[in-house]
Amino acid sequence: MSLYQYARDGNAERLRDALGSDSAAVRRRAAEFLGEIGDADDQATVDGLLRAATSDDDAAVRGAAVDALDELGQAALEQLLQELTGTSGSEAEWVTARKFARALKADRPELRMAAANALGRLDDASGLQHLVEALDDEDSRVRLRACQACGTFADPRSVPALTERLDDDDPRVRRAAANALGNVGTDQALAPLLDLLDDGDESLRRIAAGALGKANNPEPVEPLARALGDESAVVRNAAVYSVIELLSNVPTQQSHAVRDRVVSELKSADDATVVEPLVEILTDGQQDRQRRNAAWILGRVAEPESAIAVEALADALADEDPQTAQFAATSLKSLGGPIVEDRLLDRLGTEHPEDARAKAVFVLGQVGGQETLNRLEELTDDESSAVRKRVFSAVSKLRAGGP
Repeated sequence: MSLYQYARDGNAERLRDALGSDSAAVRRRAAEFLGEIGDADDQATVDGLLRAATSDDDAAVRGAAVDALDELGQAALEQLLQELTGTSGSEAEWVTARKFARALKADRPELRMAAANALGRLDDASGLQHLVEALDDEDSRVRLRACQACGTFADPRSVPALTERLDDDDPRVRRAAANALGNVGTDQALAPLLDLLDDGDESLRRIAAGALGKANNPEPVEPLARALGDESAVVRNAAVYSVIELLSNVPTQQSHAVRDRVVSELKSADDATVVEPLVEILTDGQQDRQRRNAAWILGRVAEPESAIAVEALADALADEDPQTAQFAATSLKSLGGPIVEDRLLDRLGTEHPEDARAKAVFVLGQVGGQETLNRLEELTDDESSAVRKRVFSAVSKLRAGGP
């Protein structure tokens, strides 16, 4: 049976047995799984990980065991620190940032790793400067965990040192530094990520593309638009999400210019690359402002023949946010065409919300043809006053040959 199966079954005993495997890769994976499924009250698991963290002959296994103990919680991590320093529980009060910071200067790299993890867990800003200093540690495993811990603080004071780590020899450290800068999220922290959009590491490009939407200025628009042509689908997807987020974040006085640039850049990109993420944002987005922007942009970058775009916009006519619904109606009017007409005719039934039907009728009055005119003339006086008003207006326009 595989280690994955043991983990899925919650079989900690078998995973502990795997810590004694002749294969370092198996031992490392077993330690990782124990961190995910282990119980801090299961002393046998804690002891197995302690042995791996302190005595395994493979550095990767020791690192995985340190992280696993960290995942099990503060008590397990304290046992590791006691084990590594040779102190007893009464002697080692490893619960303050000051004492964890002292451990960052220890000779054993595993102790420094554990201390970096612990400082990242503590809500104590006094530990930040020590973590920043640890970003220059000689052991890449310590630098990695120091980057991750700095990311949890998300403090702008760590930006210069994290930026230096973007050139680290270890790709894991570079990714952790990029993630941490993204977590900080200030324009100063995000600026170094612009160059990563052209990096050879797909993970770095994805991290950068996903973080740049937090910017409060339009500078990332063009680089993100270029990223829409990235060979990696995950990078392209992250870029679209960030473009939408960027529109929501830029100051009001810049929003019009940014919108124009966004539309221009997105129009020149591959349609499927842009439309599918926009549809996902409109359909599943949790923030009103992002759904509004997605609805607005779809009307300007999608093709009228794009069934998924039209379907999503038609569904959005019933959105709980009135502005999103209104943007969807405006975009459907901009797209026009047979698909729009067909989808909106499907929304005229009384099973749909009144406001959505009224908006569908309004748009149909702008884009519909003879079939629409026939359908609207068949609507009865049983319709609500809001819908009837729209019907009368739409029929008048269609009989007159258009708006």
